[in-house]
Amino acid sequence: MFTGIVEEIGVVSELNPSSTDGGTTLTITLPATSSLLSDCTLGDSIAVNGVCLTVTTFSLSPTPQFTVGIAPETLRLTNLGSLSQNSRVNLERAVRADTRMGGHFVQGHVDTTATILKKTPDGNAITFRFSPKSKEVMRYVVYKGFIALDGASLTVTQVNDEEGWWEVMLIAYTQEKIVTAAKEVGETINVEVDMTAKYVEKSLQGYLTSLEESGGGGIPLLQQMVERIVAQKSS
Repeated sequence: MFTGIVEEIGVVSELNPSSTDGGTTLTITLPATSSLLSDCTLGDSIAVNGVCLTVTTFSLSPTPQFTVGIAPETLRLTNLGSLSQNSRVNLERAVRADTRMGGHFVQGHVDTTATILKKTPDGNAITFRFSPKSKEVMRYVVYKGFIALDGASLTVTQVNDEEGWWEVMLIAYTQEKIVTAAKEVGETINVEVDMTAKYVEKSLQGYLTSLEESGGGGIPLLQQMVERIVAQKSS
């Protein structure tokens, strides 16, 4: 579990698609002053651009660095396979029991990738517009809701369900702390929607199904809810 508050920006020193164990490994180098690995042990979880990965080796000198393994399914669902030497990545260690929750609950399980459609300066801030590869995630993206982009907890500032995009705004401070700010139109980011929305959806589906099976009118109830929402938007 993570918070979406990026602790460090690391640099890819190697992406090896043919490691000795037959899999793909990613080695990341940290700044010499970094304390990210100060309490690290083998098997620890570190989110790399929002993807929860397991530390398989690490060293503190001469330069702090660590290596993680990447499963084939992870390569299919994320943009980690497009990383190359000197690519910069967001890093966050798994939360501890005493961690201050500055962002939101992030699992490190990427739902899809998204492409940057627009990048618009707004004073010293930047507004990014994203279009997801899987349009199914749009139902979990809500105005002023949480979303994790490349592992960073951000607030949705605008949503267009019909056209299939959402926007976030990066203030000047955030621009210095995450890699997304330096990305350009056409590049991709990893997306994890707020897992709370998924639990609510499943709970509501179960509730409506039980009403329908018991003759309580689950579908009519849902229709009433939709009609109320439509009426509010049109008023």
